[in-house]
Amino acid sequence: AADRSAGVAELENIEVVGVPVTPIQSTQVPIDKIPANIQSVGAKDLDRAQADSLADYMNKFMGSVNVNDAQNNPLQPDIQYRGFTASPLLGLPQGLSVYVNGVRFNEPFGDSVNWDLVPEGAIDTMHLIPGSNPVYGLNTLGGAITVRTKTGFSAPGHRVDALYGSWERHQVEVSSGGNNGTFGYFVDLKNFGEEGWRDHSRSKANQVFSTFSWLGENSNLDLTLAATDNTLKGNGAAPIQLFNQNEEAVFTHPDITTNRLFLAALEGSTWVNDQVQLSGNGYFRRLKTKTFNGDDSDFEECGEVVEELEEDLEDKFGADGFTIENNGVPGKLCEGELAAVNEAEIESVEDINGNLIDAEGGVEGATNNFGDIDQRGWGGQGQAALSYDIFGFANNFVIGGSYDRGEIDYRADTELGSLTENRGTTLSGVLVSEARVRLDSTVEHYGAFFTNTFSISDDFSITASGRYNRTEIDMDSGFNPDLVGSHKFSRFNPAGGFTYTPFRFIGFYGGYSESSRAPTAVELSCADEEKPCRVPNAFLADPPLEQVVSKSWEGGMRGKISNLPHGKLDWQVGYFRTTNHDDIYFNAIAQGGRGFFRNIGRTRREGVEIALLSEFEELIGDFDQWHFAINYSYIEAEFRNPFVAFSPNNPMAGDGGAVQVEKGDRIPGIPRNIIKLSADVNLWNHITLGIDSIYNSDQVFRGDEGNDNATLGGFWVFNLRTEFRINEHLTLYGKVNNLFDRRYKTFGLYGEPDEVLGEEFDNPQFVGPGSPLSGWAGIRVEF
Repeated sequence: AADRSAGVAELENIEVVGVPVTPIQSTQVPIDKIPANIQSVGAKDLDRAQADSLADYMNKFMGSVNVNDAQNNPLQPDIQYRGFTASPLLGLPQGLSVYVNGVRFNEPFGDSVNWDLVPEGAIDTMHLIPGSNPVYGLNTLGGAITVRTKTGFSAPGHRVDALYGSWERHQVEVSSGGNNGTFGYFVDLKNFGEEGWRDHSRSKANQVFSTFSWLGENSNLDLTLAATDNTLKGNGAAPIQLFNQNEEAVFTHPDITTNRLFLAALEGSTWVNDQVQLSGNGYFRRLKTKTFNGDDSDFEECGEVVEELEEDLEDKFGADGFTIENNGVPGKLCEGELAAVNEAEIESVEDINGNLIDAEGGVEGATNNFGDIDQRGWGGQGQAALSYDIFGFANNFVIGGSYDRGEIDYRADTELGSLTENRGTTLSGVLVSEARVRLDSTVEHYGAFFTNTFSISDDFSITASGRYNRTEIDMDSGFNPDLVGSHKFSRFNPAGGFTYTPFRFIGFYGGYSESSRAPTAVELSCADEEKPCRVPNAFLADPPLEQVVSKSWEGGMRGKISNLPHGKLDWQVGYFRTTNHDDIYFNAIAQGGRGFFRNIGRTRREGVEIALLSEFEELIGDFDQWHFAINYSYIEAEFRNPFVAFSPNNPMAGDGGAVQVEKGDRIPGIPRNIIKLSADVNLWNHITLGIDSIYNSDQVFRGDEGNDNATLGGFWVFNLRTEFRINEHLTLYGKVNNLFDRRYKTFGLYGEPDEVLGEEFDNPQFVGPGSPLSGWAGIRVEF
């Protein structure tokens, strides 16, 4: 990254000499030879922006990025880029690939991304790579995110950073790095906690990240060790009528996710000669996730079928005593649902109705959904980069391969319970055997790739690349025989492009690319219309799904104007279009969220991106430096094939909740227009004042795929920040989010509030509320 003085306050994407062309970032190409609009950020930019996380920075300052606060937790966002998602929620279609130091961070079970596992203070650089670049492997439908963390060579020194403010949010981060020229170390420790701005939303996160490095004359090695212990509460969307009464209220609770990660990775590279570099990595990664979600219930009171049950039991077992079993688990039939209980000898009908399932004592009206996912992954990749001239023209060629294996143990149960006065849930010990899942899965990804940049001149270059992917998914279940299956997917994806930069102030680029993603075990396990499941809790069958293939076009202009009075300007204008073929979509067909995944044909995201980044000095006095940034994105996301979706709570739905989707209908959850503005002034190299704003236009509610109802309104939010550098060692800073305390919503969906809140809550719209006015102050000590 270009060197900048320590006093300059700037929030634009850093201008880099080179950007990575593969997940292993040791091989880079000058940015003006990349046929795409790559956005980048460095550690200093993250500090000055005072971002809560990498995802928070992307949301505030990067073009075509928006966040859906589905969980209302700062460490559990749904990141959307150009309408493609990287989310921690199982069941959402994941369209972005994420790498940390060359290690794939999409989870093997559902390709989801847990943003809480990447400590912001350990990030050195991040690149957002657009389009369906096949080199970055599976899930690179709309783009890829590559993160490079700090080492003792890139970040020597010691730092303590502490923050406190609204909702009792407190954060302490301690980092230390150093080297002796040959060996280096970097360690980052972070503790985060808050009560949360909504009710029942206390969260905590403990993270440790370390890198131990060796640097030789022509080689280097980095050993990364990381661990997390995070307990996060995100209580999801609220009925809009409840939100209007009390924006802090939650519908039902608790909603707890515990993530415990251990990561060990070794990465290295060596120069064989001046033209050949070999690079590679290997890793072991284990993530144990436990979830506990308290929800409402679609089960009926068991006492209503006591008489029928008595007759059936007496006919079958007689009056002396009996034991009911299903798959070896004692239980009771209740309105067509089998409720499994702890093994016990049932003495009488009264025992069943009175003790095991108490119609009067209250194991009705709520369910507790428990999930336990143990994911163990290992693998690695290697590549060779060759820089040889061809017929006198510069040429950079990279060839490599990768292997990733994941072994997953998934356990899920649903327990009947009761709702408390504040809509929490109680425990009963009564489990629903229909919802019980015991699934063991093995996922293997094989990949071979190449990329080549051929420079016909200093101004004109051509890029060609491709990747062969093969995915094998095996599923086994001793409890759910319908889940047993084996699936294989393979495809070769090509890409090509050009760049032409005749002058520094203007350049042109364009390209075409293809990528793909294989159906995940989550989707394959819930793909039968005849056996709908509760995602992500119950999986019932695995009929085949086709893999999703994306095809992208991208082109634009960019340049730098350096001879402006008092400053300079960077600009970019681009167009993109990505079409997904055989896209996979979840169809809810019943109350309680039951549904199934299926291929729905083509979907498309296309749009325009405009970015202006400027720096000026001495506009008003001799001691001021100014920075202005504008990012505008227009995204048209639509279905390209008609199909019938199911949304039982949509007021415009037909029989059985059917919603007719036509070609051209908008995809829910994606705003058409995104505007991001920021302005900063640096005074005397000691004081920085900055303001930024985000505008998202309206979006379609999830569950309204036919676009039959009014949309969710847009919003415009402003944030303020300041920094006072007392000296080179001590900095005080503060920020205010949602400066004008706007009440806004980041996404919407349809649900069923009246079953819990009463008949007066008859509006089926649920919304994800944005956080209100809030502020924090911090201190940073560096030495």
